[in-house]
Amino acid sequence: MNDRFFLLSEEKQQAILNAGYRVFSENAYRNSPVSEIAAEAGISKSLLFHYFHNKKEFYFYLWENSAQVTTRLLTEYGCYETGGFFDLMEKGMKAKLAVMRLYPHLAAFTIKAYYEKDPEVQPMIRKSYDRYLRQKAETTMTHLDTSVFNPDIDLAMMYREMYLASEGYLWELVQKGPVNTDELEKGFSDLIRFWKKLYLRKE
Repeated sequence: MNDRFFLLSEEKQQAILNAGYRVFSENAYRNSPVSEIAAEAGISKSLLFHYFHNKKEFYFYLWENSAQVTTRLLTEYGCYETGGFFDLMEKGMKAKLAVMRLYPHLAAFTIKAYYEKDPEVQPMIRKSYDRYLRQKAETTMTHLDTSVFNPDIDLAMMYREMYLASEGYLWELVQKGPVNTDELEKGFSDLIRFWKKLYLRKE
């Protein structure tokens, strides 16, 4: 990657990344036209390849940027601080909504990338995703106050069920087109209220 990309204005960088997220989220990796990404970002294809040496490098940068910007906003919203499980979950929801307002197609891109079959990129994406998910689960379970939950609950299974339900709900919205963040926030809030009733110990 050419470091001159970082000399561009933040607005221009975001335009290039958003164009990449959109095109790759709507097409398989092999069928994603780089010329369309460049045109949408307002630059030439040759200039895009000046910043990123090839399509694969750009694709991987989009993937790594998605993780970095998500982690940054999760930190800013206090999601790694001590607190109640569901309070932190609600902060996490707000952080992810902030990510989606910056990069409207990022969520669709990450889902598409995870299920990408192309052998040129699939192994690295799966390895990176599994490592991130494992670290996130370990961090969550380490700081979990088990006393607030109903007894005899398999907490690891609970966490996995919540994760899969969240991903499934997001995937359902993504299939409809650009995600409406207000609709997403309401849907996740409803899920969190449901989980509270289901899993929290009754006082």
